[in-house]
Parts: sequence; structure tokens; C-alpha cells
Amino acid sequence: MSGLWGWFGAGAAQKRKDTPKNVILDLRTQLEMLQKREAHIIRQIEEQDKEARKHVATNKTAAKVALRRKKVFEGNLEQTMNHIGTLEQQINAIESANINQETFKAITRASAAMKEIHGKLTVDKVDEAMEQLQENNQLNEEISQAISSVNIGPAIDEDELNEELDQLMQKDLEDKMLETGALPVDRLPKVANGEPKGKAPAVVEDEEEAELRKLQAEMAM
Repeated sequence: MSGLWGWFGAGAAQKRKDTPKNVILDLRTQLEMLQKREAHIIRQIEEQDKEARKHVATNKTAAKVALRRKKVFEGNLEQTMNHIGTLEQQINAIESANINQETFKAITRASAAMKEIHGKLTVDKVDEAMEQLQENNQLNEEISQAISSVNIGPAIDEDELNEELDQLMQKDLEDKMLETGALPVDRLPKVANGEPKGKAPAVVEDEEEAELRKLQAEMAM
């Protein structure tokens, strides 16, 4: 019995081991080993090439032996490079397939989520809800207009309001003229027969005195 359960346990462990992630890791480990072997074979080829060049003039037998070894290593290098190419293709294929699978799972989950969100929602129900909302908004606007149209309190005479506004504007204008030292037109002293009565405005006197001083200065020159 324990052997049977052990067999099932081994099957589950093998299944976990064969997941795409673990398979890719195993392939990359094997690829790294082959790449190291490739580098080692290349160094051996270079060493045998140097050995053949070293004995080519003095010991042809040793040179031939080195060349034979070089040929063997070159064959091993070609085989190793083919293995590397095969593993790289397998890794790319598994990674691409894994990405496609994960993308499909994500799309499936998104579709299920959208279905759950929508539930029993239909286009007709949405149209009905929007129509009811529009009707309620229109009713609310009509109620607001009806409430606003009711005047609470005594009636207000618009003419009186305009007259009071004009008085305020006139008073504001007079206050500003008093601050600047100028008087409104209706406050200026009245004249009869073209002759001013009383004192002339201070502004006019200042201008005349300035002209007088200017004339005196010119005569002095």
C-alpha cells in the first residue's frame, strides 16, 4: 500500500516538476552547461592549432597529430553548437506558449469579471433607467421654477429702486470729487453777464499765477 501511495506521490511531484517555469529553468541550466563546453572546446582547438604550427617545420608527425585532434574538437564544437541552437529554440517556444496560456487565462478571468459585473443588466434596462432619470430631472426643474415664481413679502416698486440707485451714484460721485478737490458742474459758482461772481476757482488762480511768473521771467531775460 505504501508503495502505491508513493507512486502517486511521485507522479504529483513529477507533475510539479514539469511546470513550464521548471522546464525552462532546466533547459537554461543545460544551455549554460553546453555554452561552457563550447568555450572549452574552442580553447582546445586553439591549443591544437598552436601545437601544429609549432611542429610543422620540425616534426611533421606531431603536427599531424595536433591537426587530427583539432578536427575532432571541431566536430565536437559543431555538435555542441547544434545542441545549443536546439535548446534555445525550445526555450523560446515554451516561453511563447507559456505567455499565450497566461494571456488566455487573463482574458478568461476578465470575461468572467465583466459578466459578474453586468449580471442581469441589459441595454433595455439602462435605457429605461436613463429615461426615468431624465423625467425626474425635468420634474425637479419644474418644481424649482414653480417655487421661485412665488413672491413672498410686499411688492417692490422698481421706479423707487431706480431713483434710490441714482441718488447713491450721485453721492458717490460727489464724494470722489471732494477727495480730489474738484467740484461737480452743478456746484460751480454761477456767473451773470459773462462776469464771475465771488472768488474764482483755485485751479484757475494757480494757472494764472504760473503764466504771470513765466512772463516775468521772460521779461527779465
